Amino acid sequence: MKTKYFLPCSILAAFFLSCSTPKMVNLDPITVSENAPGLNIYRASYPKLTDIIHTKLDLSFNWDSAYVYGKATIQARPYFYSSDQMTLDANGFKINSVSLVKKDDHQPVRYTYDGKKLQIKLDKQYTRDQTYTVYVDYVAMPNKLKIGEDIASAGDRGLYFINREGKDKEKPRQIWTQGETECNSSWFPTINGPQEKMTQEINITVPNEYVSLSNGSLEYSSLNGNGTRTDSWRQEQPHATYLTMIAVGDFTITKDKWRDKEVNYYTEPAFASTAKLVFGKTPEMIEFFSKKLGIDYPWDKYSQIVVRDFVSGAMENTTASVFFDRMNMSAGQYLDENHEDIIAHELFHQWFGNLVTAESWSNLPLNESFATYGEYLWEEHKYGRDIADLKGLEDLSAYLGGDRKKSPDVIRFDYADREQMFDEISYQKGGRILHMLRKTVGDEAFFQALHLYLTRHSYKSAEIHDLRLAFEEVTGTDLNWFFNQWFLASGHPVLNIQSSYNADKKEISVNIRQTQDLTKTPVYRIPLEVDIYSGGKVERKSIVLDKPDQTFLFSSSVAPDLVNADAGKYLLGEKTENKTLAQYIFQYKNAPLFMDRFEAVMVMLQQKSDPLARLTLVEAFKDKNWFIRTAAIAVADRLTSEEQNAAYETIRTIALKDEVSHVRVAAVNALGRHFTSRNNRDVFEITKKDKAPSVVRATEAIVGK
Repeated sequence: MKTKYFLPCSILAAFFLSCSTPKMVNLDPITVSENAPGLNIYRASYPKLTDIIHTKLDLSFNWDSAYVYGKATIQARPYFYSSDQMTLDANGFKINSVSLVKKDDHQPVRYTYDGKKLQIKLDKQYTRDQTYTVYVDYVAMPNKLKIGEDIASAGDRGLYFINREGKDKEKPRQIWTQGETECNSSWFPTINGPQEKMTQEINITVPNEYVSLSNGSLEYSSLNGNGTRTDSWRQEQPHATYLTMIAVGDFTITKDKWRDKEVNYYTEPAFASTAKLVFGKTPEMIEFFSKKLGIDYPWDKYSQIVVRDFVSGAMENTTASVFFDRMNMSAGQYLDENHEDIIAHELFHQWFGNLVTAESWSNLPLNESFATYGEYLWEEHKYGRDIADLKGLEDLSAYLGGDRKKSPDVIRFDYADREQMFDEISYQKGGRILHMLRKTVGDEAFFQALHLYLTRHSYKSAEIHDLRLAFEEVTGTDLNWFFNQWFLASGHPVLNIQSSYNADKKEISVNIRQTQDLTKTPVYRIPLEVDIYSGGKVERKSIVLDKPDQTFLFSSSVAPDLVNADAGKYLLGEKTENKTLAQYIFQYKNAPLFMDRFEAVMVMLQQKSDPLARLTLVEAFKDKNWFIRTAAIAVADRLTSEEQNAAYETIRTIALKDEVSHVRVAAVNALGRHFTSRNNRDVFEITKKDKAPSVVRATEAIVGK
């Protein structure tokens, strides 16, 4: 699942820069409480008593009542211990009948139902080598589920009728489902939790004019002669029950392909013309992830569907990801926000989360941290490390700016509510931890270990130790230290870095103190790289932090121009350094990474009163990274008249020609606020007609509509 963050604006705002209003996904509020201090809770994996092998559903719908009429045929067996009963999760159903399927006959069986659990008494004791088939005729009523009693929030209904009565002429009628975490049991009887996997067949009866979508392949469609059609979808490979989905509505299918597999985009007809613009990189993404992981996309097809009023940003149902309606974009809107990261996120889940599933909600980062890191991997591949590191900065900022950074472990067994697992710890912090793991073991070992992990646990579930063991097997090294301090603990390092040069001893001293609260957070073991710049050359030193206070000494015949600790710029944490403005300017001009330049630009923006800082920021108007260009333009409010004269034409050109709309917006705002004595009318006449809506809005805010 993906909740969309829009962080560049928040980062800029932190440094007093102007930016358009952040867009947030509107979610139903979920009220959960933390555990009381000292409460001893352990959230174990759910016990496996019954193993569902295959589920067949025959579904039809009553739009007027928002009912789901279902017939479930469930093939199962005891997981290990013999049993004469079966318990299914079924939330708010009307149970018409329950029976055992014996060849062509249905044999009624005794059952009890309390509105949530359907307990079925079987006809005999079954061993784990014996299968049985249960048939349940039921009516699901998700709209009648009461918040606070049957479900925690309106986002837990499982199945949704959109514009059910058709009264809203601006909104299509749709049906769609959302299963994570344990909501699918509100529309079909199943076993909740990420540990249960099954194959499935879903027959969906819909009006002839509507399109349906589900997991797997469409086997056939049958006209019923009464204005309806039944579509039969079959998923041959096992997957977690919460990943089962259906969708129904007036969708246009834009067809694409990856190798010999269907890749389809389901959109409202009005947005079919831009479906390939929005989703068209998907086949390239599938190819990249398949090669990078050494495991080809493991499912029959891949579809992506855009629905109205979705409860999250997107959801990675197996072979059929669902996206919120902001993916309905015009070509102009695509220039402002293409949501490519969300597409990569849900696709990477098809390996991490779907092929191999976290065995418990406590281990959710095995799904979500990887999907978040999949965003980074795609941007690194497609656009280079400079842009990918901006994505990494967004994730780091989401974590450090979140309100949960001080308390929860990444893999946590003491959550008060499983919904708490879907936070900046599981997503952004976890993604950054994976990046550190990659940098710690090296690229070759990192991707070989992922290949081993995925291969060993394909179509199964796994826990964090399975990931560690795969990395240890590949690298031949004990990695408990890494997993214990990062995945199985809370917090992050806070480093104070002080560098100095002793001319008498010809010696560089780098002192690093870990200043985090050591009563709650471990002393971290942190491999770091230190780059020393002097005499037009750079020399890299490798060090390992493993004490609260350490000093590292390096011989040098001359005072260095710059000592760049954390030269790899992948540390998840906070740090302060004693660099001078001159050293930060040197860092901006000479150090190789986006984060080197970003750190320097942020310091220069805080010291805009210094002419050297302003001069360097003006140079940064032409930085290769759009984010730094945007940030640097904020210096416009402190430029002297002479500096304004020198910078004016550059800002005009940026407003008209920069390839990124956010940078053009920053330039338009700078012209409108800080160059008011100039005649900018000709520029604004052009930007008022820009293809990107954000640029048009920025211009209209200055000159009017």
